[in-house]
Amino acid sequence: MSKIKRLSTSLIMATLMLSMLGCSNNLKDTSSSNENSNTNEAIIAEEEKIVETFSYSSIPENIKKDMLGKSMPLHEPLSFDNLSYLRITYYGFDEKTHIGEMVVDKRVAAEVVDIFKELYEKKYSIEKIKLIDKYDAIDESSMSDNNSSSFCYRTIANTNTVSNHGKGLAIDINPLQNPHVIGNKTSPESGYAYADRSNTKMGMIQVGDDCYNAFTSRGWSWGGHWKNPDYQHFEKSI
Repeated sequence: MSKIKRLSTSLIMATLMLSMLGCSNNLKDTSSSNENSNTNEAIIAEEEKIVETFSYSSIPENIKKDMLGKSMPLHEPLSFDNLSYLRITYYGFDEKTHIGEMVVDKRVAAEVVDIFKELYEKKYSIEKIKLIDKYDAIDESSMSDNNSSSFCYRTIANTNTVSNHGKGLAIDINPLQNPHVIGNKTSPESGYAYADRSNTKMGMIQVGDDCYNAFTSRGWSWGGHWKNPDYQHFEKSI
């Protein structure tokens, strides 16, 4: 074989070997990329997974700090020992599972947890459940954001009598779709479109629906029956 032929053959073999090495490296890179992708997807899936929670406890110290000067006046007219902190799973308007927070009178804590567990199991839609302190305890702001809440220390208008919300014995559900109607006005103002109860929409409470039954079957009364109906409002007399 001539020197030229031997040289050509060597060059061809070298080229083939380099090509094979390149393919091997590409395969390794692809495998590594797939592994990273699968790992990232697993992490994201784990982060999105929400563990169903229905619990109540004494008020944690960090929650007390958030409440003071907002839902709880600084002079603490009501002892934190009378209240319970709830973490509850609920089914959102977005058809996803969420974890909410609520503060109620400790005497009804277990019952309220059961109510929200029932609503979750029946996939009753609630848009938000946050402590009203997230809104600086401004009721109109909380209601306008369609936030369902309970405890916020206050007295009944023009009296010195503490309201049921001020005791943690009242709960408002989807206040935007269930406004308090007084004449031609609603609270929240943005809930005016829902004053007409003849056209039922998501979040609206009606006699005999899952929300109404979950509360009233446990002895809670509904503000929707009042002369000036407060459709969002349930309260418990103790």
